[in-house]
Amino acid sequence: MNISTLISQIKQRYHTQAEYPWAKFPDYAVFRHQNNRKWFAVLMEVRADKIGIEGEEKIAILNVKANPEEIGSLRMIKGVYPAYHMNKEHWLSLHLAEIDEKLLFELLDESFSLTIKKAATRALI
Repeated sequence: MNISTLISQIKQRYHTQAEYPWAKFPDYAVFRHQNNRKWFAVLMEVRADKIGIEGEEKIAILNVKANPEEIGSLRMIKGVYPAYHMNKEHWLSLHLAEIDEKLLFELLDESFSLTIKKAATRALI
């Protein structure tokens, strides 16, 4: 999936803007909940070897939070890797060039849900 398309779809789907908090990495984008400011996704371009793929070319990844009980089985799917620079028990890195688009949005939805404040979740019910 193309990065600009992904950013646009995240903006439309979750009503949030990409934030670029790091001067050293101006293209790294963070997506947060508006109510609690918690991250639900981080978009980066990193060297392939940073997530265990052979090579030094830059690849686009999206880090998302996942259910710890599902992380092991999810990592067996093409395009899903241990999280780069995040807690590997709770986060995954999704390689945008490899992952199925439907799965990408399922995991993004789950990450969004997992990072909502409990009070906000009760208000939705």
